[in-house]
Amino acid sequence: MSSMQLSTLSEGKPTKIQVDGEPVCVARIGEEVFAIADTCSHSEASLSEGEISGYKIECWLHGAEFDLRTGEALTPPATIPVKKYDVTRDGETINIRKTK
Repeated sequence: MSSMQLSTLSEGKPTKIQVDGEPVCVARIGEEVFAIADTCSHSEASLSEGEISGYKIECWLHGAEFDLRTGEALTPPATIPVKKYDVTRDGETINIRKTK
């Protein structure tokens, strides 16, 4: 599990963190926070270096888009979803852990 403060996340700017040794892309959309695996399922590219539009993040390398809410691959060349992580909020504290 990893914890962070909501104030450390900038709206619409992905952040890379580690959760139990795994790279995770964390994104704040309004007051909501989402966490998915940071590595694109199409290639070894970091999603946290991509651009956010609505609830989608675009991989900077080949343009594949993923749904931040589910990890679903939305556009080619990616066809395999990325792992989604559980996000809970306690006031200003955000907790991110592997989905069971």
